[in-house]
Amino acid sequence: MMTSIAPGNSKLHFGQTFYRGQGCKQPYWVSSVAVPRCMKKDLSWSYGVSKAFWINGLQNLHLHTNQKWKPRRTSISSSLRDGSAKYFDFAVIGSGVAGLRYALEVARHGTVAVITKAEPHESNTNYAQGGVSAVLCPSDSVESHMHDTIVAGAYLCDEETVKVVCTEGPDRVRELIAMGASFDHGEDGNLHLAREGGHSHHRIVHAADMTGREIERALLEAVDKDPNIFMFEHHFAVDLLTSQDGSDTICYGVDTFNTATQEVVRFISTVILLASGGAGHIYPTTTNPPVATGDGIAMAHRAQAVISNMEFVQFHPTALADEGLPIRPTNARENAFLITEAVRGDGGILYNLGMERFMPFYDDRAELAPRDVVARSIDDQLKKRIDRYVLLDISHKPRQKVLAHFPNIAAECLRHGLDMTKQPIPVVPAAHYMCGGVRAGLQGETNVRGLYVAGEVACTGLHGANRLASNSLLEALVFARRAVQPSVDHMKSSHIDHSASDAWPKPVMPISLGSAVLNNIICRTREVRKELQSIMWKYVGIVRSTTRLKTAEKKIGELELEWESFLFQNGWEPTMVGLEACEMRNLFCCAKLVVSSALARQESRGLHYTVDFPFVVESKRLPTVIFPGSPVNGTWSSRQLHRPQVFLLATPNFNSSKCENI
Repeated sequence: MMTSIAPGNSKLHFGQTFYRGQGCKQPYWVSSVAVPRCMKKDLSWSYGVSKAFWINGLQNLHLHTNQKWKPRRTSISSSLRDGSAKYFDFAVIGSGVAGLRYALEVARHGTVAVITKAEPHESNTNYAQGGVSAVLCPSDSVESHMHDTIVAGAYLCDEETVKVVCTEGPDRVRELIAMGASFDHGEDGNLHLAREGGHSHHRIVHAADMTGREIERALLEAVDKDPNIFMFEHHFAVDLLTSQDGSDTICYGVDTFNTATQEVVRFISTVILLASGGAGHIYPTTTNPPVATGDGIAMAHRAQAVISNMEFVQFHPTALADEGLPIRPTNARENAFLITEAVRGDGGILYNLGMERFMPFYDDRAELAPRDVVARSIDDQLKKRIDRYVLLDISHKPRQKVLAHFPNIAAECLRHGLDMTKQPIPVVPAAHYMCGGVRAGLQGETNVRGLYVAGEVACTGLHGANRLASNSLLEALVFARRAVQPSVDHMKSSHIDHSASDAWPKPVMPISLGSAVLNNIICRTREVRKELQSIMWKYVGIVRSTTRLKTAEKKIGELELEWESFLFQNGWEPTMVGLEACEMRNLFCCAKLVVSSALARQESRGLHYTVDFPFVVESKRLPTVIFPGSPVNGTWSSRQLHRPQVFLLATPNFNSSKCENI
């Protein structure tokens, strides 16, 4: 792959001063294919990036088109058999807020498959405690929300994207309310708006400390009632199905396997929306659910999509530190329990174990500083004092107010012998959110034709170098809605032959290897996963250095080669698929993307702090861009299971100039 990068002038470690200026338009480059300067110049956030890169030596081959099959809900469940193919107008990978909101809109125009890795509710959305930020108070303004977003993003945000999201956000929240989402109201009957770190106003719409769960509930109920939407649970998305039309890459579907039945299922669709979430599990401690293994980012990278800003991994400052609880959990958690930003927004104070309040020494905003500042401050305290956690105290606030605002957190603490209305909560930073991802334009479009992205898997330019609290659900809602019209236009101008399903070799389940060999592979893969997570935490954590990043790069490369050799020596074939192996493949891919991007950025900005370049540099205020390498070279994690086909299935009415004008 080929990497390129970006961005002031001031000590970045804790207090930060940034240059004000226009949104970033010129990216750094990190890649393995030659890209002419004229094309680099055109790749702005607002420019449709469909022409961003190409692969030479490909020919066009047009196939004829048949009428599209319109499946019914009753026919779908009965036809789930090994090797079967499903045809839909739209396919959505992921069942969080972005995927479900998009599905509900495009379902008015055609059939929709929602492909989800586990249960429909198992997504980052369901674990989002804080809320949705939106300008819904007369004393607030879009300009203020924009300013807060750009400051938190260390001036790396794209201003046009920020303006779009902050302007359209209030309507997206109102739509949720109209759909039945129930948010907290104050005594005056108006929405209760909370305040979180980095925000200058109270603008967080919430449902106690379970906002994501409430939004997910409302969306899933609406999806269940829609006759045009078909939910496919426990379907792990393996690879996107692509072909080449000259310099363009086109997406026609996705291969999956049903983890419950161990059957391979291929989905053919004119439009794919990736809404698969982030990659928190490249680290050993994360607030993300177990499904967050970077599947969407890795699939898109293998399918020749442009990736951006992967060095900006947000570590939430306050995850519950189990070892500080009076009664520790008997079993290790699959994901850390999040203590929402809103606790600090409601007046929570951070202390070290010596009961010294430390945040005012790092930043004038104290506990209300942006997440990157608070996370580095806690990290510094832990290292200086050789402690394992710090304390977050809100016991000075009225008991009933605390219980009303944070019932879920209070209940979790009580389960482990701690009363947060009387005692401080032990907390520690944990990997939380990927600010980078698949590079998207203002309508969720990517450089791969027919592929759209929304939610955490996407890099829209909104978050810059650090996401402002509660802007994630907002971004997902806005871009899910903005992706609808171009998706519908593409669907109406594109038709796929029934023979499309046979155009690519199909993945195979590794049943032929036998249970003993498979068990050995699974056991070794789980060990390798822990080793990779340990490398990322030790060398690519909150504070970085060039030496440590290069060490990580070397260790990850060696570990991946050793793991792949183990697989193939035990009879594993590159076209075989299994849950543990495919997740491991994606984790390796995402870890390498993070390290590569971090090495390219020779400054400290937002979430990326390196001791070798501790200042922000205005000339480097640019996004990092990763172009893919050859689709057939490299390791198993970086290439598709099958070689992309050199033909165009059929998009007879597609006008490529649309992308250029977006």
